[in-house]
Amino acid sequence: MSLYEASIRVKHECPYRAISERHPDLTIREWPLSDCQVLELTAEGTPTDALLDEIDQLGTVLHESADDDGYHVVTQSCLCSLEESIVDRFEAHNCLYQSPTIYRQGWEHYTLVAFDSEDVRALLGDLRSDREIELLSKTSISETQIPHSMLAPASHLFEDLTDRQLAALQFALESGYYEQPRGTSLRELADRTAVARSTYEEHLRKAENKLLTNAGQFLRLVTATATDNPLGVDRSRRAERAAD
Repeated sequence: MSLYEASIRVKHECPYRAISERHPDLTIREWPLSDCQVLELTAEGTPTDALLDEIDQLGTVLHESADDDGYHVVTQSCLCSLEESIVDRFEAHNCLYQSPTIYRQGWEHYTLVAFDSEDVRALLGDLRSDREIELLSKTSISETQIPHSMLAPASHLFEDLTDRQLAALQFALESGYYEQPRGTSLRELADRTAVARSTYEEHLRKAENKLLTNAGQFLRLVTATATDNPLGVDRSRRAERAAD
């Protein structure tokens, strides 16, 4: 089966696109998350007061930093989506959207995968009917080249995690708990919170378990075609247990 990966850029009414047009040195990357969006904004140099004001209006700031490489901020935004989402129009033409959407210098950049060249042509004709659009590239790809990121939307990976479990996981990650060697211990993490060590550890372990469980089906898809056995796993024992 032939597959095609296409890259397009679009201009239409969108608050994120408008911000990128007003600030040409800014790049915005958008990931859909349930009914909100996670935005990563990067800019070279020191951000202007006008840009900072616009960022404040986007939503909740999750991370912010500034160094010699420039300004970097991650926000969770809940601006209302357009009445007819462009992603819905991708799906209407059998085209798969690959996040993130990138906003730069007044353009929205999208990458999509289609199962037929005619689907791409039909989509472009549809979009050109009511907005400015340019096809940047279209290449034939193999099935094994479909990006793994398309298999696991972030909303599914974090499904069923409570707010406390998410907070425990984020705190551990930011504190270096998952680095090698570890940058902190469970006791040190718990001491910096208002909960007991056993309570914090329970939140963290449940978050880890749910995250890996949710990711498991996608991990199996990614490794399904693997023929090697890099860890030298004794698969005969697993087959014997399954038979029992």
